[in-house]
Amino acid sequence: MNEDAPLKGLRVVELARILAGPWIGQTLADLGAEVIKVEAPEGDDTRRWGPPFIDRPRPDGTTERVAAYFHAANRGKTSVLCDFSNPEDLSNLKQLIAKADVLVENFKVGGLRRYGLDYASLSARHPGLVYVSVTGFGQTGPRAAQPGYDFLIQGLCGIMDLTGEPDGPPEKIGVAWIDILTGLYGVIGVQAALAERARSGLGQHVDLSLFDCGVGALANQAMNYLLGGRVPHRMGNAHPSIVPYSIFPAADGHFIIACGNDRQFRDLCALLQMEEADDPAFATNPARVLNRDEICARIAARTALRPKAELIAAMEAAGVPGGPINDLAEALADPQVAARGMRIAPEGIAALRTPIRFSRSPLATGTAAPALGAGRWAFRAD
Repeated sequence: MNEDAPLKGLRVVELARILAGPWIGQTLADLGAEVIKVEAPEGDDTRRWGPPFIDRPRPDGTTERVAAYFHAANRGKTSVLCDFSNPEDLSNLKQLIAKADVLVENFKVGGLRRYGLDYASLSARHPGLVYVSVTGFGQTGPRAAQPGYDFLIQGLCGIMDLTGEPDGPPEKIGVAWIDILTGLYGVIGVQAALAERARSGLGQHVDLSLFDCGVGALANQAMNYLLGGRVPHRMGNAHPSIVPYSIFPAADGHFIIACGNDRQFRDLCALLQMEEADDPAFATNPARVLNRDEICARIAARTALRPKAELIAAMEAAGVPGGPINDLAEALADPQVAARGMRIAPEGIAALRTPIRFSRSPLATGTAAPALGAGRWAFRAD
């Protein structure tokens, strides 16, 4: 652990698996917290979500084959095993929780009550505990008892109907977007609850719902509906309120144009040798939104004649936002990724760090995801 990391001294017990809950734990670990991941004897499901797999030594001298997926969300933690049906294991876990600041769990609503690990039971004994629950739909409401998975929630919350081509099927986002959002909202909730605890001396229950997070992140699209009354639908790569703001053809592929104001549009027209910036039908963004198809077709007719690298360079020189459409390998090879230190290799395992930089405090990213059960309850007497 880095001695100067921002959350040094914070102890987190993680009773979570898959992605949203572990993302909370990994982010807190990168920020310097001591995160103890409590796993069932068979381990987090994502240890087996491969290929690809990475072979790692286990404490008993055997080798464990662990999926890359698990490594994506469990860096910097220590793993201990706990069979809730084993009285000794359960006692060890409760001793560990007694010395923790934060507990993160993602069991079904009420699922931990019979073990005395629910919020009401633990907070009665440990009033300073910040207890974080991650569920599909939250602790209340008509769906509270239903399980929730990122894919299902993407369908329910409306984002899939906003993603994809207008004449194609709805599409989910290419990563578990709602799980990640929920993890980040969870970190915000933890930090806010800890700040409040510094004033009151009391912890509290942080109730996180994948569905809430998916709905809450609909941002401008939700406001367009709430205030404008029209239901938005998928528009491919187009933007509902800005034109041109999409992908366009080049002679050798596609690239992005993202004009956020009329000055940028005028400069785009100049570099493409177009006169449309002087036409009232296109001179302002509201006019271009009304005449979207026509102006986009005219721009595409010009860009299709030139290589994308040439167009991107010309736009950069003119101060017009635009860029390539990278695959993942190209994105991670961008020199900006190296300059910002986004690629790390704790214990020789390639990873991406939490994208937060402090002026004084370094992150604690020196350890990889743990071997299953490597902690062996070494923390109970601390």
